[in-house]
Amino acid sequence: MNKTVNILVVEDNMDINNLLSKILSRNNYNVISAYSGSEAKLCFDKYNFELVLLDLMLPGISGEQLISIFRQTKTMPIIVISAKPDQKIKIDVLKLGADDFISKPFDPEEVLARVEAQLRRYTVFSNSNEKTNHTLKHKNLILDKHKVLVKVKDTEINLTSTEFSILELLMSYPGKVFTKSNIFQHIWQEDFIGDDKTVNVHISNLRSKISAIDPDEEYIHTVWGIGFKLSE
Repeated sequence: MNKTVNILVVEDNMDINNLLSKILSRNNYNVISAYSGSEAKLCFDKYNFELVLLDLMLPGISGEQLISIFRQTKTMPIIVISAKPDQKIKIDVLKLGADDFISKPFDPEEVLARVEAQLRRYTVFSNSNEKTNHTLKHKNLILDKHKVLVKVKDTEINLTSTEFSILELLMSYPGKVFTKSNIFQHIWQEDFIGDDKTVNVHISNLRSKISAIDPDEEYIHTVWGIGFKLSE
């Protein structure tokens, strides 16, 4: 990344916060550190961030609360880094709007790789300059690649960058059935390791947001034992 990219690191453990900041700074990212949920919210209100690395167990405002607050206005990637080992925790934060989850203790190279993968996708969809048709339509659903905007029945819905990417993939190939492995590898740009819950949660979030506007129509069809496709 040549352009200045602002990353917010929210972690109350000073040693871990410093480690994450050093990893990112050495790779030319501009890092702002917050050591509590309240401080993170102040930073979020003051600066524009392209990505957030977020612990869950924070003084003041919790990590889960921050995800909900951030998602009210922003679509930038949120990567949760947490010592909470429960699989349900991971599913819950993905449902709230997080894009990825890394367990502590973490491998610094893995953190960097996931940050880069999330930023690549976010940059593509935030700054698309494609000359080809940038509007995709299906039933009452319209996706505009240039504006990074999705409407259902002329009502805009607020999607995260991950949700937008998955929907764009499905709408680009309306007749194709995508396995969970296909989706994971395309969106996260890394090998699929059988963690299909991540894909399931993002698909569930998409369905919920679309059905809130158009509950009588199916848009994403489950092909049992295989994966997902646009509904016919």
